[in-house]
Amino acid sequence: MRVGVIGLGIMGAPMARNLLRAGHALTVHGRTRARVDPLVGEGATAADSPAAVAAVVDAVVTMLPDTPDVEVVVDGPEGVLAGARPGLLVVDMSTIDPEAARALAARAAAAGVAFLDAPVSGGEQGAIAGTLSIMVGGERAAFERAAPLFAALGRQVTSMGGSGQGQMTKLVNQVVGATTLAAVAEGVVLAASAGLDPAAMVRALEGGAATSWMLREQAPRMQRRDFAPGFMVRLQQKDLRLALAAARRLGVPLPASALVHQLFTAVEARGGGALGTQALVTALEVLAGRDGEERAAGPDEGRTLASDLGAKRRD
Repeated sequence: MRVGVIGLGIMGAPMARNLLRAGHALTVHGRTRARVDPLVGEGATAADSPAAVAAVVDAVVTMLPDTPDVEVVVDGPEGVLAGARPGLLVVDMSTIDPEAARALAARAAAAGVAFLDAPVSGGEQGAIAGTLSIMVGGERAAFERAAPLFAALGRQVTSMGGSGQGQMTKLVNQVVGATTLAAVAEGVVLAASAGLDPAAMVRALEGGAATSWMLREQAPRMQRRDFAPGFMVRLQQKDLRLALAAARRLGVPLPASALVHQLFTAVEARGGGALGTQALVTALEVLAGRDGEERAAGPDEGRTLASDLGAKRRD
């Protein structure tokens, strides 16, 4: 297919590369040439605007930070719909407000354009490996047209129903993932305070009911003070705000998610908004009385949480 990709950040750039490797003819657009030029060097064509992308492709994939970004890129004066011909397929893989996704789908349909909301889970590693979980809302015919794109980008692709339901599923994913991450961070702090061997602790828990992706992937990063972002705190906060707003509309209490949102707010208040979500552990460290030892950038020269707490006890 002739495919356009708009949004070439941590997730969008590797996704674009996977579409190239799958044999699709790629046109790209990003806010800075520094993000566009490497893909052009690998065989993509650059376009000056989202409208210019839409004018020359069969399908457009967007991967953008937040709801207002998607609204401008899809429906703005130089947006995708401004350059679209009837029959274009638009697949938004950002995480945005489900109500906004439904509104964009309606505006696209009025222009003869099919629109899918197809947010993803799996982080930077999944984007690079092409193993993302993709949750799709929209008409079945459009879902089937997008199958070659999804095959290049993900391993688990699920049609969730009508427009907005992909986004709603992603918010459920974020609620489960963020609260699990908080539980892992609490366990890491408790284990370090008790002097447990970090790697042995993770191995022990992996064999039982407490195992999870968050435990396997994020606990070791917390332990070695590696806060490099695969998914940033500020983006997780955006997703939790969307989830809490959707829950309010539906009359559903999310007390654990609200608490995790506040813990991430504490990380942001200390300058950690651009860190990876595993930096949530630093908020719990502050509560444990380690407030003078945190940094707003990591990794922290290879020190482990266990050694830090051990030193504090010896002092």
